[in-house]
Amino acid sequence: MSFSEAEKRTRGQRGPARKTLVKAQYETTAAAADYAAAFEDWGPTARYHRSRRHIVGEVLKDCPGGTLLDVGCGPGMQVRNLLDERPGDFRITACDQSPAMVEAAAERVGATAGVRLSVADIEHMPFGDGSFDVVLAMGVLEYVDAGSALREIARVLRPGGLAVATMLNPLSPYRLFEWGVFWPARRAAGFAERLCGVPPDRRHAARRTGIHAVRPARLRRMLWQSGLWPEDVAFYDVTALVPPFDRVARRWARGWRDAPETTVSRGARRWLGTAYLMTARHSAAGA
Repeated sequence: MSFSEAEKRTRGQRGPARKTLVKAQYETTAAAADYAAAFEDWGPTARYHRSRRHIVGEVLKDCPGGTLLDVGCGPGMQVRNLLDERPGDFRITACDQSPAMVEAAAERVGATAGVRLSVADIEHMPFGDGSFDVVLAMGVLEYVDAGSALREIARVLRPGGLAVATMLNPLSPYRLFEWGVFWPARRAAGFAERLCGVPPDRRHAARRTGIHAVRPARLRRMLWQSGLWPEDVAFYDVTALVPPFDRVARRWARGWRDAPETTVSRGARRWLGTAYLMTARHSAAGA
């Protein structure tokens, strides 16, 4: 099995060290609040999440409802969107490995009936076999053992149920430049600034994330191996800009707020998507 150079650069640390690195990023209340705030501003992160929100809504529009699990729910942004846009359609369960994120989600959801929240690891979920009609895994597979996570998703999904998963696109110009040039340049600048005595709060930096992103063909094979049969793939947050130029451009190029559909592609522009979404159905025979 071969990986592209982009994938090799994003595989990060493995095992316990990688899990510790991932958990540390969102273990505090402040980190959870900062993450949620990034959804609402005008920068690249907000554009990414607005684009993802649009494509998730699109793939769920023909789903009549039922039991839904949002695994890796973060501060509950997707749960809140579903409650607002599809009131009463889904009986929602949401979980995240970070207690701070679950606490933030609880505050965002409030006392809404029919929503269950819990602290849980996607690789070892405390839910029964075939418990859900729909499972969402948004922005979580990059940070875990994706094969183990997909097998757990298949286990808790009922036969014929829908799995919706996203993955950062390691072959997009944006990710290639961000991971191969932009982040290393910031780390190198920070190292030089440290040697020159620049105060820590004024140095450049790029934190280690533990991200391991895979290509669509690889994710499709992993879904098959888990007993989940791929149906559709769409690329989102389509952009030809790379960091830091995208940060400058977002100050005036704000059409994505009113027309998020322009940031999604299944056609020729798809490789400009910084991430992609794949849907799959559970097959008891395949499992």
